[in-house]
Amino acid sequence: MSRSFDVCIRGDGVVGHTLALLLARERLRVALVSPPAASPAPENTPADVRAYALNGASRQLLETLRAWPDAAFATPVREMQVWGDDGGKLDFSAKSLTRSAAGGSSDSALAWIVDVPELERQLRQATRYQAQVEIVSEAPPAALTVICEGQHSSSRHELATHVAVKSYAQKAIAARLESAQPHGGVARQWFAGGDVLALLPMGGPTGNALALVWSVSLERASALQKLSAEAFCAALQADCGPEVGELRLTSERASWPLSLSNATRWVGPGWALAGDAAHTVHPLAGQGLNLGLADAASLASVIAGREYWRSLGDERLLRRYERSRKADVAAIDAVTDGLHGLFARTDAPWQTLRNWGMNSVSRSGPLKNWLTRQAAGL
Repeated sequence: MSRSFDVCIRGDGVVGHTLALLLARERLRVALVSPPAASPAPENTPADVRAYALNGASRQLLETLRAWPDAAFATPVREMQVWGDDGGKLDFSAKSLTRSAAGGSSDSALAWIVDVPELERQLRQATRYQAQVEIVSEAPPAALTVICEGQHSSSRHELATHVAVKSYAQKAIAARLESAQPHGGVARQWFAGGDVLALLPMGGPTGNALALVWSVSLERASALQKLSAEAFCAALQADCGPEVGELRLTSERASWPLSLSNATRWVGPGWALAGDAAHTVHPLAGQGLNLGLADAASLASVIAGREYWRSLGDERLLRRYERSRKADVAAIDAVTDGLHGLFARTDAPWQTLRNWGMNSVSRSGPLKNWLTRQAAGL
């Protein structure tokens, strides 16, 4: 490879592409490693059913890169309804964001549910038009290597860092559904006996498509995966009730194990971790990709503001990035892990306490508004 590079990014997912585009704006020469596919994908390969809830900060970042998907693939969440397992309920509305912000826009949303394949397509297209980024099949030498390969990164094993992992003994089941009634921009979530069920609006503001993320025990996940489409929808309907409308499965079901993980070191001489390679959280708060995109934005900002005499791989420089992100990630870790542990307890005193807490927050205007703004990334 004759061309020299300033930065090598291992991992061509959403975080890797975003970071490449941000660094290219700083006139850095970026190699984005994308190993060639071993062979053409079989015709019966299941469609990618992933969908992410992105907050306002993530949307603004992707818009600056001209990679935000069209309206049909980025559905605004106008309201969020959360149920406990014994009468507890919380409602969050984007209207409170508009009222609390001077000159607030009527376009305010709690989040946007984004179709992952379309987001990846937009990022690939933006990268093709960026002359400073080159797609390569093997990692070349560079002053800085950033690993964005995800939770099971192979490159991370080469580094002097340890990853602490806490397994939740759960799997997330993801699928696409269609309801007999429009979703109205409402995202719904149910906590029951340790399970977390989320139905997220898709297909635009007036659509009736839904993305399912259902976190269940390993045993239940195995049983649900074996059900027919009709039996699966019946089990789903039993957990979420009739108000979402009659549900029909429109995709294959995907699943993956859930865990909390955090690398002890995110940076070292000439290297850094970002996204799921550095940390993972339970999906119950929908913050996984928001954290990864914030990593990319922070690292790019640190590099842009470096002293002229510092190299890109200077460990002291990279530690600024690590410090700027670890506190935010630790806070989300604590919230998601705490909520998971709280709702996993099945004894009556804990059930009463958590549902009382949900109802108390719902009645507290200032606290509820603060939580709404935190969820929206404001």
